[in-house]
Amino acid sequence: MKRIVLLLSISVLAVVILVFVRQAEAQQAGKVYRVGYLRLGAGSPTSSSGYMGFRQGMRELGYVEGQNYVLEYRSAERKRERLPEIAAELVRLKVDVIVTSAGPAIRAAKRATSTIPIVMLGGSALNPVAAGLVASLARPGGNMTGLIKLAGQLHGKRLELLKEVSPRLSRVAILWPGGQQKQAMKEVKAVGQALGIQIQSFLIATRLDQLESAFSAINRDLPHALLVATVRAALNHRARVIDFANKRQLLTIFDQSLFVTAGGLMSYGVDHPALYRRAATYVDKILKGAKPADLPIEQPREFKLVINLKTAKRLGLTIPPTALYRADKVIK
Repeated sequence: MKRIVLLLSISVLAVVILVFVRQAEAQQAGKVYRVGYLRLGAGSPTSSSGYMGFRQGMRELGYVEGQNYVLEYRSAERKRERLPEIAAELVRLKVDVIVTSAGPAIRAAKRATSTIPIVMLGGSALNPVAAGLVASLARPGGNMTGLIKLAGQLHGKRLELLKEVSPRLSRVAILWPGGQQKQAMKEVKAVGQALGIQIQSFLIATRLDQLESAFSAINRDLPHALLVATVRAALNHRARVIDFANKRQLLTIFDQSLFVTAGGLMSYGVDHPALYRRAATYVDKILKGAKPADLPIEQPREFKLVINLKTAKRLGLTIPPTALYRADKVIK
């Protein structure tokens, strides 16, 4: 008798649990999530490979824009002073999560809210732990998690690639932001010394005059190659960067492939669309109840090498078959 009562009790409990689960699933299925997307850059949303990559990632996870989620896109149009205002606007909209990239935008989102989850894609010069944004990469704590790009940690590999395609190369000029230089200079010098490469370092921020000042200095002691980090001035004036380098027969390597498409020689860096697609998995976990504090911050998983053979031909350079074999994309 007792056994029968026990079995009946277990059966009733199982039915109750199943009902609650199905009710929860029904409620979840009917909910329309609101995702904030905070961007420093200018231009239409569709011109951003990161934004489009994120939307693709959401689609792959079963989210349909306008049906089960709404994407609230806000851009500062490269005006940093606007970031606090538009970050606060997303908070007033009571979005379920904020996605953002680039150091200033990440900091603006963090200052705007301590409760709404934030998924960041850490800028190349941003160390989120040193900046006080998270407690650690393994356990961020607070309301922020996401991915970091680690662009500065790839400069050693970029120097190796330059040496591979031009074994006699001995002088390389680097354009980079101050924060990234501070983090990566020790490693870059060590790699340069091992490869027999002398490093010329130039700090650049956002202004064209800073870029032109660096070019004047480079002209006085012309290197063999130019390595360009993620620098806003270079991004905004990439045609000028490429024109300067090609006219002086400088080998170039960048961290973003858009420079190579525009006429640069090579790029090696994070696959940005893939990184933003990965950010969608963080949003998905948070919308399903995970806490940002418990989601470890990830480092990039995919890197791409892009080579422009047209530029190599103009420079009179023959790219070794080993480099071409490893390239993810070759522009002919």
